[in-house]
Amino acid sequence: MFSKIYYPHHTVESVTEGHPDKVCDQIADALLDEFLRKDPNSRTAVEILGSHGRLFIGGEVTSKASEVEVAQAAQRVYRQIGYSEPLEVVVRIERQSPDIAQGVDTGGAGDQGIMYGYACDETKELMPLAVVLAHGLTSGLAELRRKDNEAKKMLGPDGKAQVSFEKGQLTTLLVSTQHAENIAAADLKNFLIQKLIRPLLEKFGLKEPEQILVNPTGRFVLGGFSADSGLTGRKIMVDTYGGLAPHGGGAFSGKDPTKVDRSAAYIARHAAKSIVASGLAKECLVSVAYAIGKAEPLMLHAETFNEKSELATKLLNEKFDFRPKAIIEYLDLRKPIYLPTASYGHFGRPEFSWEKTKEL
Repeated sequence: MFSKIYYPHHTVESVTEGHPDKVCDQIADALLDEFLRKDPNSRTAVEILGSHGRLFIGGEVTSKASEVEVAQAAQRVYRQIGYSEPLEVVVRIERQSPDIAQGVDTGGAGDQGIMYGYACDETKELMPLAVVLAHGLTSGLAELRRKDNEAKKMLGPDGKAQVSFEKGQLTTLLVSTQHAENIAAADLKNFLIQKLIRPLLEKFGLKEPEQILVNPTGRFVLGGFSADSGLTGRKIMVDTYGGLAPHGGGAFSGKDPTKVDRSAAYIARHAAKSIVASGLAKECLVSVAYAIGKAEPLMLHAETFNEKSELATKLLNEKFDFRPKAIIEYLDLRKPIYLPTASYGHFGRPEFSWEKTKEL
């Protein structure tokens, strides 16, 4: 049975933690964690731009944690990811506008917007199989690079993966990874098939697809900010459902949980997952909308793609509290938990509070 929300022909991508956009996301969330560690009530809206040896950090922060060393924290994340190239850091951070604060202080949403949460019974993670596979490839690249002695000499931090399905069958698998200059393309492809691709496919009981592509241009030596620019919030589909479910457009990284772009997307996923786990539906899409400064959602709906949508929407209102302050307390979002979310997806990973299910 095919999903009703996305087509039987679909493609999903993921990127590694060394991808320039993801480097920026991780730095933004590492800074959020630093502020929350010292002041759990910190409010941050941090944006990062990285390009060819320079990193620009801008945005708004309201926090008692005035001693946070922003540039040093950025450099630390950059090195931990695996880059050694010099990086000049420029910081331009100001306090949040009081016009916004007066609405948030009373428990209202930090901005207007639409957020979605999705779940399906295609995998044990209650995520689409294509999304789980794509993240498995990119996180597997990083694990190889850190733990396999041969891979340490061969692989760089930057990389991408993509999987394509047609009528429920995996047809194409693509891996692009930064590599050492002296590695032949054929040797790299054979290594990744043996060490990464086959073990992952075996885990899911899948056959090798007709087409396996590794570094289609034949060369990927330059990576990270040496090859490309990066920006926070530019991988919102990688962060969520791979484009298979709707997205309201708001990015996550660098934003504290008073920003409903983040917190409402988390509880919407939690609610959708709980509805699927309860057996009410094979898949569920939760939609919620807010006005800036207002606590109560303007709209809240659950679509179950069967006759249970009305019941599921009733349960949303009865079993879950979508007011921003209530979300933060319920999911325990004022802790420094955000750096790990900034690579390999925010959903489908059991270590996060929003991935637990609630009995309905």
